[in-house]
Amino acid sequence: MERLFLGRLIRTRASVSRSALRGVGATALSRSAHGAGTQWHEGIGLKAARGFKTGLAENLKRGSSEPPAFAFAFDIDGVLLHEKEPIPGAAETLRLLDKNKIPYILLTNGGGKRESERVAELNDKLGVSITTESFVQSHTPFQELLEGPDSFRDKTVLVTGSHYEKCLDIMLNYGFRNVLTPADIFASKPSVFPFQPVKKTEQQGLISLPQPIYSQPFSANDSSDVLSNHLKIDAMFVLNDPRDWALDIQIFSDLLLSHQGYMGTYSPKNGNPAEPNCGWQSDGQPRLYFSNADLVWSAAYHLPRFGQGAFQYAMVGLWDRITGGHELQRTCIGKPFGETYRFAERMLNAHWKRNHKIAGRGNTSGTELKSVYMIGDNPESDIAGANGYRSENGTEWVSVLVKTGVWDEARSGAKFTSKELEPKRIEADVKSAVGWALEREGFKAGQ
Repeated sequence: MERLFLGRLIRTRASVSRSALRGVGATALSRSAHGAGTQWHEGIGLKAARGFKTGLAENLKRGSSEPPAFAFAFDIDGVLLHEKEPIPGAAETLRLLDKNKIPYILLTNGGGKRESERVAELNDKLGVSITTESFVQSHTPFQELLEGPDSFRDKTVLVTGSHYEKCLDIMLNYGFRNVLTPADIFASKPSVFPFQPVKKTEQQGLISLPQPIYSQPFSANDSSDVLSNHLKIDAMFVLNDPRDWALDIQIFSDLLLSHQGYMGTYSPKNGNPAEPNCGWQSDGQPRLYFSNADLVWSAAYHLPRFGQGAFQYAMVGLWDRITGGHELQRTCIGKPFGETYRFAERMLNAHWKRNHKIAGRGNTSGTELKSVYMIGDNPESDIAGANGYRSENGTEWVSVLVKTGVWDEARSGAKFTSKELEPKRIEADVKSAVGWALEREGFKAGQ
């Protein structure tokens, strides 16, 4: 199955454990990525490199006449942090890279906060000076939907996640001007969900609806004037792990079954065998976007916990039952999907070229990174994404799996179920992973 993302055709890869994602519908996003430079900062110094293999820090200190033509992409949970505590060696590893102007980016499937807020937290915990230009959350690329002919900037969109208030703030901060949450719909018309919501917020709502919900029996013969004064949703976004699944799934399903996204209507095309896809999602319903597909993640509990992917699979299963076996058409970004890696590579190349210019090397057009090391703890997102991504610039993405997060050799076994999940290298932690990569790139003791 193929799908369009950011105007490029990419193949949807699905392992046995991600079979529910097969058949993702064709969806086009627009806007070229906003490249960004970064302000490189001086770390605490090479003293932080103690513990790396003998001679490594000194060799880096001597350096080369050219900035290293490689970079790193780090997952956060299970790689740099475990819950809220730094993993030993993580902070000193980042400082070593900073000191030597080796570009890196933090590439996480987490979300639910502003990028600036999350970066401030990471700097406080790790004692480093990361900028937002070196940080990509799962939903960061949604900003690209603000531009182009299909822009959602001025459209009405529905958003959900762990906290409705924060999701609303994130989308408004990105530049979406008309944002609602399921809480707003419930507060306006409580009969839409005949149960008690999980949170009191849902009973109050956050924003008044711009138009009322359509509440009459709908007919295909109804004029557009009848509907035009009622609530219409143009897109639906899941930013991170929702908390009130029942309310969210009910309202999302209502809109997926609606006529042209008008809340309170039911499309006459649904289930019609004469229509494409038997009419399901063929009547101008809102587009559905998920920011990541992680089924599980590493949290404080000693066993992996369900992530946003579990919510997606629940919707996929429910939709299959409602429609008699039809695939839920949706767009999913984040790791392991290729566009997230393409987005990260563009940012890393911008950082690297800026380092060249700082060093007085002039024009950097036509020069790109030769390799990027993706260091993660989840074979199904970090590793599968790096293994499956094919760089347009010929950059090699090298997957490195660490043992400090969700993957556990004793529980998962030493053998991987498919080649796409098998890392290029397995290391104990991020410190040893970076050490191995630096040696692979020629930073060896004695040179």
